[in-house]
Amino acid sequence: MAQQTAVTILQNLIRFDTTNPPGNEAACIDYLNDLLSSAGIETSIVSKDVARPNLVARFPGSGEAPALLLFGHVDVVTTAHQLWSVPPFEGRIQDGCVWGRGALDMKAGIAMMVDALLRTASHDRQPQGDILFAALCDEEAGGTLGARYLVEAHPSLFEGVRYALGEFGGFPLYIGDTPIYMIQSGEKQPCWIEATIRGPGGHGARPMRDGSMAQLGRVLTRLNRLRLPIHITPVTEHMVHAMAEALTWPKRFLFRLLLNAQWTDRVLDRLGETGRNLEPLFRNTVNATIVRGGEKPNVIPSEIVLGLDARLLPGFTPHDLFVEMERSLGEKLEFEIVFYDEGKTNVDLSLFPLLADVLAEAHPGSHQVPYLLPGSSDARFFDRLGIQTYGFTPMNLPAGLNFFETIHAADERIPIEAVQFGADAMFQVVARYGRRS
Repeated sequence: MAQQTAVTILQNLIRFDTTNPPGNEAACIDYLNDLLSSAGIETSIVSKDVARPNLVARFPGSGEAPALLLFGHVDVVTTAHQLWSVPPFEGRIQDGCVWGRGALDMKAGIAMMVDALLRTASHDRQPQGDILFAALCDEEAGGTLGARYLVEAHPSLFEGVRYALGEFGGFPLYIGDTPIYMIQSGEKQPCWIEATIRGPGGHGARPMRDGSMAQLGRVLTRLNRLRLPIHITPVTEHMVHAMAEALTWPKRFLFRLLLNAQWTDRVLDRLGETGRNLEPLFRNTVNATIVRGGEKPNVIPSEIVLGLDARLLPGFTPHDLFVEMERSLGEKLEFEIVFYDEGKTNVDLSLFPLLADVLAEAHPGSHQVPYLLPGSSDARFFDRLGIQTYGFTPMNLPAGLNFFETIHAADERIPIEAVQFGADAMFQVVARYGRRS
């Protein structure tokens, strides 16, 4: 019954269109509030914008362990201009999966967390520490009205919290037939940049060579081929060693070569899709996402602004990135930082053994490794309160379902079995939290 509850909760969450912008998370938050309140769990709704609320719930523990926070966001990205096989906000079950926007990112995680809280409330066994749950708005647009607002304006809500479970992690990467579960222990820093490209302007009837448009073409072509320098961070080094130990020869030897910067790219290329998933963990990355320039068809623009989405490894700054880019591109560009959130460099892995044990028991024969998230999440805001977040939304996804190719894309979906697997694993973590060293 409890397993079916997690699936039903997910279906209901998908049916709320919380596309951000504009978000409109209020009805979804009210639904979650009703679920938890009816189970006798203390809740509060906190908002900077009444149309964009956040929910915080606390289930009291015995005080023998620090509080544990479970958090996730209920807003989702757009489905515009995507060709879906099913309506994206129907929550349909088809081919053994729950389909819809947010199925993976991250309404399934919310359903697992709520299910774990409801099951905890139905048992007489009190957890060792308080269990908090936060359903947040606005993550997909930077978290200004969600996690950032709560941390800056209402930090007392999270008093006593030492650890948190959020997105993303707890899903397997298959190396051959070996399932290796990635538990996020750190994440890269988001850095959105505008690069200005200047050149001579003029009348569209007069041939123009090497102007701003031509320069833009060169920059985009070089960005497409660009590989910034390799850097081995502590979390990734730990991850590679753990992955190598889970493999047999010669894969074990091959993975250890990833930690030799002279060999990293050659090994990543040889690993195919696995290498493409791992590559962002070894370098700062930059992708062109927006181009603005030109006002009329018959006027050659003298200025073009190129929007760039950069993700920095822990310990690196935007200035470090600019130096790397100029050296690699061979172009001196004017950079302006539009958005940057500094991340932490130190990682506390003391809760990792519990999370790894739960997954190892749930999926016999699997292995668990710490993981650096190539993107960013609301975890960076809770870091400011001294809270160590682990990306842990457990999903025993099959080898054929690529997590990172499915989120934010058309036909986002999650197998029913994976939802049930995650709900059970989340409940086990809550039940066993604080009961082992």
